[in-house]
Amino acid sequence: MTLVTQSVMRERFYETAAELVDRHDRVAVVIAEIGGSALMAAKRRHPDRVINVGIREQLMVGVAGGLALAGFRPIAHSYAPFAVERPFEMLKLDLGHQDVGAILVSVGASYDSAASGRTHQSPEDVALVGSLPGWRIFVPGHPDEADVLLRAAVLDNDRVYLRLAEQSNAVARPIEPGRFHVERRGRDATVIVVGPLLDPVLEATADLDLTVLYATTVRPFDREALRSSGSTRDVILVEPYLAGTSSSEVDEALVNEPHRLLAIGVPNVEHRRYGNWREHDAAHQLDAAGIRARVLSFLSA
Repeated sequence: MTLVTQSVMRERFYETAAELVDRHDRVAVVIAEIGGSALMAAKRRHPDRVINVGIREQLMVGVAGGLALAGFRPIAHSYAPFAVERPFEMLKLDLGHQDVGAILVSVGASYDSAASGRTHQSPEDVALVGSLPGWRIFVPGHPDEADVLLRAAVLDNDRVYLRLAEQSNAVARPIEPGRFHVERRGRDATVIVVGPLLDPVLEATADLDLTVLYATTVRPFDREALRSSGSTRDVILVEPYLAGTSSSEVDEALVNEPHRLLAIGVPNVEHRRYGNWREHDAAHQLDAAGIRARVLSFLSA
């Protein structure tokens, strides 16, 4: 398995964001210091549409809401806990209650910056954004997929959360926003795997006869793809954030079909260690060995 560092996905975002500001007069970028040096040239070219509000994430979302009301397509960007948890009320009111769109782009994922402590960890982010109405949530597993999803988001007016991560799959898939990609077909069970956990899941289940659905859009959830997968009595959901975040979506999709569900993800406990994301994955059984052990136990039960 090849692992791509966060800098690749993150730097790709900065390059694409600067290009989009150059090409589209309605695109604006609002940051709260994070990304300031990477976007400095774009800010010099477009000082009215690349705005750094300082370390004021609530203001960042508020400014994005104001820009959206004025007809712009704003992109707001920071680390996940600062983009989602700190300004959550502004996501709810300045964007949701005003019924305007923006693209919220985070880095840091669940614990990519674990060395910085609990302040920089946010495995709850997708569950939080998913609790608000009208949001589309993208979780790419490769820099090319992040690029596709960002460019698609710029062309509409929805509220979009784009979650970038340090972990990456070795190869990008031909994804379509809003749809699951069918990685392979099998008879014994269906695995829904989100974003950068595809490679570990494929390694863990290489010798098992499973359907593997690859999700880079998790809201709206592609219920039809799951229903048509052909092996839904046993479903395994593998998410790189809070375990069970999409369990209710699976149950709604299969409400008329008897099924068992194994939800694999980050447990709802505070892991009081620093280290790096690989060590946290291993501790939470989100590496290939841990995923395999849980899948085999579930299927043999």
